[in-house]
Amino acid sequence: MSLFCHRKKMRVMILSPFSLFSLILIFFTSLDLSSSSSTSSQPTFQFDYLKLPLIHKNQSLPIDPFQTLASDTRRLNHLYESLHHRRHRRRSHHKNSSSTAQIPLTSGASFGTGQYFVSLSIGTPPQPLLLIADTGSDLIWVTCSACRNCSHREPNSAFLARHSSTFSPYHCFDSVCELVPQPKRVPCNHTRLHSPCRYEYSYSDGSLSSGFFARETTTFNTSTGKRVTFKNLAFGCGFEASGPSITGPSFNGAQGVIGLGLGAISFPSQLGRKFANKFSYCLMDYTLSPAPTSYLLIGGGAGSGAAVNTSKMSFTPLIKENITNTFYYIGIEYVAIEGVKLRISPAAWAIDELGNGGTVIDSGTTLTFLLQPAYDQVLAAMERRVTLPKSADPNPNFDFCVNVSGVSRPSLPRMSFKLAGGAVFTPPPQNYFIDTAPDVKCLAFQPVISRSGFNVIGNLMQQGFMFEFDKDRSRLGFSRHGCAIPS
Repeated sequence: MSLFCHRKKMRVMILSPFSLFSLILIFFTSLDLSSSSSTSSQPTFQFDYLKLPLIHKNQSLPIDPFQTLASDTRRLNHLYESLHHRRHRRRSHHKNSSSTAQIPLTSGASFGTGQYFVSLSIGTPPQPLLLIADTGSDLIWVTCSACRNCSHREPNSAFLARHSSTFSPYHCFDSVCELVPQPKRVPCNHTRLHSPCRYEYSYSDGSLSSGFFARETTTFNTSTGKRVTFKNLAFGCGFEASGPSITGPSFNGAQGVIGLGLGAISFPSQLGRKFANKFSYCLMDYTLSPAPTSYLLIGGGAGSGAAVNTSKMSFTPLIKENITNTFYYIGIEYVAIEGVKLRISPAAWAIDELGNGGTVIDSGTTLTFLLQPAYDQVLAAMERRVTLPKSADPNPNFDFCVNVSGVSRPSLPRMSFKLAGGAVFTPPPQNYFIDTAPDVKCLAFQPVISRSGFNVIGNLMQQGFMFEFDKDRSRLGFSRHGCAIPS
């Protein structure tokens, strides 16, 4: 049976791995990794920022909306499940620098997904790998190979640990090892010198990722053209990977995940104070040809060499949610369409005492998901406002689709989100109407029917905006003026 035959059945599909690594033990998220990180031991570098591109390999291929919906649904099911595990764990235990790193981001459109990728160089000498940029998880992990003669492997298909002089697994007795789940069948031998920290992630569909939790040197190009290395970046080196979630099409083209969450072992947290405890990105429209380059910026000082002009930004507070310590929650006060405020209960945006609800901004989810009461109001308002004819061939995966045949510039309603702190986020219609077939555009929202779910602002809705995640000031900034970053 097709995954898309019945909407309600589709929404309880298997979980995605993209944020499974956000299941880091909450009791260790406040652990300071600076003792083992280069961010505390290396001198201050004199450069404006580091720049990591989000590369787009093939701009001629748009995302597959049906595969994207399936991938998003699996991912959100996992995120909601991870919240459930964290709540259970809490109940059972009662419990300044102006430097910036800038990294290119790659759209996953060429792989048939809506993901964005980071090209990160790891090891000595550096080995470039393509990793999914994920604000919904903390762990950095890569596909590794222990091959001795690696000539048979395709270039950059995995991290070759034996080819790096700086690869060093943590000892299983190291306190940092407790940040990742370990396989029960391999107990830690505290007395052996070479007893590496092992991690293992298993998924509901039988998928598995396991290997060593290690440290490595990473290499970046700075905005001034210098190359800078950082030692002791903690990451998962996965020697085993199996199952559809990891080896299937949703993960095709990537060699791992770069966790950008709030947790202690995320990429921005490990780089830490050297980069002002903040990061930014601009996700450009991957359907344009030629595709503009997107960037991930680590840091972002306020000097003349700053990568982000905060004077043109609007800001909204990041909401502290004590259960996850990973996700970036923001507050929505109301939604308006064509300036008319929708009658959505404030409860649809609020976080309750159990941690349910709220709104997460997430780079690893493509579409935008709204709790059912909010979704119903948005859907009804869009149906009233759009004057284009409905598509003659109903789409089983999207509730509202219109026929734009013969209309070069279709008129679609403008939508705005009034955020906590007074900021207003007004994305263009192409951020929430997507092409699902020739001459057919569909409303790119999906309802959340889980009682333990939350709203998610996906990466499609974020396109064309510069977003700045500022941990020290606990705020999210956004602007339409920050995306034209010189390369």
